[in-house]
Amino acid sequence: MVDETGLGEHLAGLAASGRRFAVPLAAERIRARGDQRRRRNQAVLTSGGVVLTTALAVGVLSLGGLGPQQAPAAVRPTAPSASRFVPPTPAPGEEYATEFGYVYDLVLLEGNTVQATVKQLRTGVVHKVTVPTQTPVEVKQVVDGKPGDMRLGELLGRLGTRPRWVFAVDYDGEGRIQSLREAFWLPVR
Repeated sequence: MVDETGLGEHLAGLAASGRRFAVPLAAERIRARGDQRRRRNQAVLTSGGVVLTTALAVGVLSLGGLGPQQAPAAVRPTAPSASRFVPPTPAPGEEYATEFGYVYDLVLLEGNTVQATVKQLRTGVVHKVTVPTQTPVEVKQVVDGKPGDMRLGELLGRLGTRPRWVFAVDYDGEGRIQSLREAFWLPVR
């Protein structure tokens, strides 16, 4: 009786179609899970990158605000009105320590030296430094936007008597100025 109604053939056809639809569905699920996993990984990497970038920015800003640790003064002040300035000292493994500040009011002294006034950008502390006229200086805006290397003695009269130009002043381990670099990328107001 089963042969006359074709029930066997019908059941075999149903089984074949079930197999035909079961395999693609399983493959589709595997692909969907893979896509979902890939999107999750991308989201984790993206959020991790954002978190890392934020952490780095916060770290740099907090470290930049701290600056190098101040070392004790090499010379004791003799007058109560002595400057509060202490030359920065290089970090371990560093050759120079840098101070950002306005450099102005250059005065030529005897013996090929120049006295300059420096107003620290971060603290506002004003102090005088005496350096050789041959101290190297990298400039750009001071000389009308043409980058170049000069000597401090060549800048007499160009920097003016009031704060206008910001420089990175590089100090060695003994508190001596080794070079100046114009910080033309900083807005000066």
